[in-house]
Amino acid sequence: MITRRSFHAGLLSSLLLPRFSLARTVNRPKIAFIGTSVYTHSHAQHFLDRFAMGFATHGNWHEPLVDLAAVYIDQFGERDIGRQRIEKYGLKQYSSVAEALTLGGSSLAVDGVILIGEHGDYPKNEKGQKLYPRYKWFKEIVEVFESSGRSVPVFNDKHLSTSWNECQEMVADARRLGFPFYAGSSLPVTWRLPDFEMPYAADLKESVCVAYGGVDSYDFHALETAQCMSERRAGGEVGIGSVLAVKGERLWQELQQREATQRLFISACNRSHSLPVVDGYPVSRIDIDWARQALPQTIGYFIEHLDGFRTSIFLTDIRDFNYAGLLGSGEVVGCQMFLPMPGRNATTADFFNPLSHHIEQMFVSGATAYPVERTLLTSGMVIGGVESLHAGESLFQTDAMAIAYQAPKASAYWGSY
Repeated sequence: MITRRSFHAGLLSSLLLPRFSLARTVNRPKIAFIGTSVYTHSHAQHFLDRFAMGFATHGNWHEPLVDLAAVYIDQFGERDIGRQRIEKYGLKQYSSVAEALTLGGSSLAVDGVILIGEHGDYPKNEKGQKLYPRYKWFKEIVEVFESSGRSVPVFNDKHLSTSWNECQEMVADARRLGFPFYAGSSLPVTWRLPDFEMPYAADLKESVCVAYGGVDSYDFHALETAQCMSERRAGGEVGIGSVLAVKGERLWQELQQREATQRLFISACNRSHSLPVVDGYPVSRIDIDWARQALPQTIGYFIEHLDGFRTSIFLTDIRDFNYAGLLGSGEVVGCQMFLPMPGRNATTADFFNPLSHHIEQMFVSGATAYPVERTLLTSGMVIGGVESLHAGESLFQTDAMAIAYQAPKASAYWGSY
């Protein structure tokens, strides 16, 4: 189990190793941007534009506080706009991760790293997981840190890796070398409808997210939606012991046995603005019978935490992310995570703006908005769901994901537009 004591022990043992250092001068931090593929609405495009040109926030245009000093793009496909962006912003392109971090020299020459290992043409393994080079690139970054005798903040987009051992190793490396490591999804920090935050140290018993998307992709977003609420419960997070992932009729049978989860599932569905309809309205009241008919392809993850807490997510055909939580009093609380989605209700994916803000603040201040343990644990939840489905919807049990941490009391989401 990762505890406060073991965390501090790890820090003490690394005093003689390369340490985190912010910019060497008072000048703007220089950032290396490492990405898989840049095309319209890819993650790399969203981040590259925001860190090169800025973004809108609270009625103003925010100019970047950092400079993109180096860019490494792995793939240039048929839909590529990466070369156009590099030319537009006058960026310097390098041929490898190490060259980008060293600016073509022999040692680390930047003050921060953005790692976007999402989208592009990469193989899948036998479990259906797309093998993005997040872990591989992270290890190349660490090699530069070690050879240079210093380290700088790193942001990793989405979950850490497809392997639990690799996920743990990434967090251990950051701890060992003492650099801020920020990772995860835009969902926890985007706007919320209504403007709701789970009270700190709440008597929270269960969390549910009703969302959309596929396994080893959008399931991660749903899990981070739930976890950013769940981690605020009294006692903090302690880790998980099992994941059961099911679909089809098996899902509805499992849900029938979980009365509280049913209640939360229906509450979350009732927050959605994209339910299946006929002639502009649902065919009946939103309940389990309706859901079985209207959302037949749903996949569910049922997760048991080590303190008895429960998390469930449901990947459906709706097009939004909706949270519901059960308090000890019996009250159900929740909200929808607001996603201005291009092609549906927006032209720009501005839910990347709050996340870009927090990444930038890490580069400027040297502190992350919340512990990387959140994303470590949600990465493990994704892996557990994949393993459960791959094993024929069998229960995935583990004693390796006892990730204990305390969430910060301050909220990281944007409470107003």
